[in-house]
Amino acid sequence: MREHGPCHATDQPLIRVWMALRLQRVKHMARGIWTGALSFGLVNIPVEVHTAVRDTRPHFRLLHAKDRSPINYERVCQKEGSAVGWNDLVKGFEYEKGRFVVLTKEDFAAAALEKTRRIDILDFVKSEDIDDRFFDKPYYLTPGKGGDVAYGLLREAIRESGRIGIAKFILREVQHLAAVEVVEQALVLSTLRFADELVDSGTLSLPKRTTVGKKELDMATSLVESLAAEWNPEKYTDDYRENLMRVIKAKMKGKKADLVAEEQPRDAKVIDLMERLRQSLDASSGRGRQRGAASARGKPRAARTTARATTRRSTRTSASRARTSQRRRAS
Repeated sequence: MREHGPCHATDQPLIRVWMALRLQRVKHMARGIWTGALSFGLVNIPVEVHTAVRDTRPHFRLLHAKDRSPINYERVCQKEGSAVGWNDLVKGFEYEKGRFVVLTKEDFAAAALEKTRRIDILDFVKSEDIDDRFFDKPYYLTPGKGGDVAYGLLREAIRESGRIGIAKFILREVQHLAAVEVVEQALVLSTLRFADELVDSGTLSLPKRTTVGKKELDMATSLVESLAAEWNPEKYTDDYRENLMRVIKAKMKGKKADLVAEEQPRDAKVIDLMERLRQSLDASSGRGRQRGAASARGKPRAARTTARATTRRSTRTSASRARTSQRRRAS
């Protein structure tokens, strides 16, 4: 039996869905979300800001189960239980449970900063000095009309210096801290979190470094080395999204979805740490040998990494056996 809706046995609905998504992506990438100038010192470079990431997960609407009609949302007053129009709404800050300070349009205007169309670079800092936790969302900067030469000059200067520009700019009424860095041939603007937005790790209960045993550390290090590989982002896919899209496309065709197999569930309990490390090491060694054989033709560096890890494991194993033999002869 077919699912509810105008779907037929042909692939026409599916084709329309994917064409709409592709057109949406092309449109999204072609048009900048912000135009202005990248400013440092007395230099102003016309630029456009383009999004550098996209949300690829499917989005869903809530439907009435009886007739598959979309659900609308209303703004309902908790006290009166009736709907409230936009003109009757104000914004309030809840400073304690049930108590609010109401802010008017004039209050927001008084607090607002000057709406400049500039990305003002304040400093150039060493890239390694910035904690990864500060980075939030990346955007591409492209040169505006007449800005190609200055854009290219700044890009190469940043690349040569090994530093990152720290800037402030206003996007959608909100001031952002940002980093300006070079990725391949593009200047990339990444919004940064302000210092007070990060949670201090000192507030957490974390084990001290001195509590780790040397034997466990050696084996855990061997396990890390055995899983060493080259960074390949295409290797890591969103299996959940892939399964969702397979279900959606199958239901549009009136078929059953062929889903990605789930990995073997892992036991959260650690009964014997050393035994678990040995088991993991044995399993990863088999995968490492398979990866080494497959990558020897096209990725010699990865193969050398695996080979070095195997050599280190063999050396430590031989040394351990030698020490055991010496103790037995001494006894």
